[in-house]
Amino acid sequence: MVAVGGLLGVAALGGGGLVWMRVSAYDSSMSQVYAFALPKIERSTDPLVLARGKHLVESLGGCAANDCHGADLSGGKTISMGPVATITAPNITLGGLGAAYSDGELARLIQHGVKKDGRSLTFMPVHEINWLPDNDVQAIVSHIRTLSDSAKANGPMTVGLIGKMLDQSDALILDVARRIDHNHREVAPPPEPTKKYGRFIGKGCTGCHGATLSGGPIPGAPADMPIPSNITPDATGLAGWTFADFEKLLDQGVRKNGKKLDPFMPLESLVTMNEIERKALWDYLTSVPAKEFGNR
Repeated sequence: MVAVGGLLGVAALGGGGLVWMRVSAYDSSMSQVYAFALPKIERSTDPLVLARGKHLVESLGGCAANDCHGADLSGGKTISMGPVATITAPNITLGGLGAAYSDGELARLIQHGVKKDGRSLTFMPVHEINWLPDNDVQAIVSHIRTLSDSAKANGPMTVGLIGKMLDQSDALILDVARRIDHNHREVAPPPEPTKKYGRFIGKGCTGCHGATLSGGPIPGAPADMPIPSNITPDATGLAGWTFADFEKLLDQGVRKNGKKLDPFMPLESLVTMNEIERKALWDYLTSVPAKEFGNR
């Protein structure tokens, strides 16, 4: 019994040591200050640029979704993930954090995932949208500058021990800047209805549906959080779907089988995608390797 107790004690110490190492690594990484020159990007008042920025914020950027910064970008609803994390996207209007950032600092945030102080953002999926070319980044910055001021207070943003562990094991991305290749930013080609462009749009699906897009439970997510579906051409996914079925999903939030999507899906963003983006994403999703559901 003494020997068994000793072994359990050693195992507990070992487990505690692993937790300490990963939590410390997370905290150290989030404290790192990245020294990037500010992009030479300034706001524009050109109506076409502003229209493009509004479209990107509402569609591919996903910024205006309820689970992100909200329709008016004054801050989204709080996402509670139990002991993993509590996430609330902040107010980025000129009545909030938007006023604290210069145009260059906003552009750097979109391209590199770092805040005004040079430290990493938490959770915001910049690694899924930093492929946007400079003219699109300028358009987003320009649109943000047109927003009505809002004095809405920012909600809670906390990461627990489990969240830090999941991040360090690459099961959940919370430390954003660490996931970006800051020296070689891949930029998308001009918008076109092809899988080449769709591959970039598809990056925005990986946060929920996984790197293989086959869905399954999100690591560390609470039991009541919806389970992302398979969006590969597998029989458990999009096999048998047509582009018309896909458009119905985007426009009405209804699957081929008639079942409605869970509101957890960013329907606000999906419905605003234009024809080029829809066809590009469809061509890409139907070209990826078919994977059985759950092989994230």
